[in-house]
Amino acid sequence: MELHDFSHQSDNYQRIEKAIQYIEGNFKSRPNLDRIAASVHLSRYHFDRLFKRWAGVSPIQFMQYLTLDYTKDKLAQSQSLLDASLNAGLSGPGRLHDLFVTFEAMTPGEFKKQGAGLEISYGFSANPFGECLLATTERGICHLGFVEGGQHLAALDQLIKKWPRATLIEKNRRIGPIVKNIFNPDHPRDATPFNLLLKGTNFQVNVWKALLRIPEGWVVSCRDIAVYLGRPKAFRAVANAIAINPVGYLIPCHRVIAKSGNIHRYRWGSARKKALLGWEAARNRSA
Repeated sequence: MELHDFSHQSDNYQRIEKAIQYIEGNFKSRPNLDRIAASVHLSRYHFDRLFKRWAGVSPIQFMQYLTLDYTKDKLAQSQSLLDASLNAGLSGPGRLHDLFVTFEAMTPGEFKKQGAGLEISYGFSANPFGECLLATTERGICHLGFVEGGQHLAALDQLIKKWPRATLIEKNRRIGPIVKNIFNPDHPRDATPFNLLLKGTNFQVNVWKALLRIPEGWVVSCRDIAVYLGRPKAFRAVANAIAINPVGYLIPCHRVIAKSGNIHRYRWGSARKKALLGWEAARNRSA
């Protein structure tokens, strides 16, 4: 898949996100496909074709992955999956498409320096879920965040606040191929791993490490993660760590949903979270 394909997918995603937002705002009236398509100024036929090109399934199939019945069922299955699959190196279902990710946590001394002496390369790039800002160092990727509404300065400000004393250099040509490999569905799963450089407390790093063990196409709750870490009462602290996840998508915080089965509370918008989960479920439907 070439980078220009991501630009096309990114354009398609803008309409898909608006459609999901329309469904969120009108869920009580249960809008049909004609009304959903009209909300993004497309005919039913053209919307269906656009959606299949982006997700690989029809809008109706996609929305089934976001229903409460489906998410509750996945949560129930995941409770046993955590013990059977997480502790066994994740040989369980849904691992077909997952990327190989490793990470290094900064030492307490490095943490205090707030990035002093560190050179960070960053760039903006299109992807199947809009546009993202990715930043990397010689030791690994330190930031991946989606850009909301074309607000590049706001996205960059988040990176600066996380690494206030680092030297930031814009290198879009270097960043583009990395983003391509991250989101490329044909990227070999056993290829060279994506190395991450994380800055956080021991607890936060352990939460992010646990998130890496959730298989694509599955979901868990904050309480599930807290139990897995041996801190069953610390689910609020788990939620806080998830909320500040510095590397979206690669550290799949989008796979954590409410215990009720509702999909919300995502740093980059609930519509994008639903898009990510539905897209992954579609890719894993035959896994």
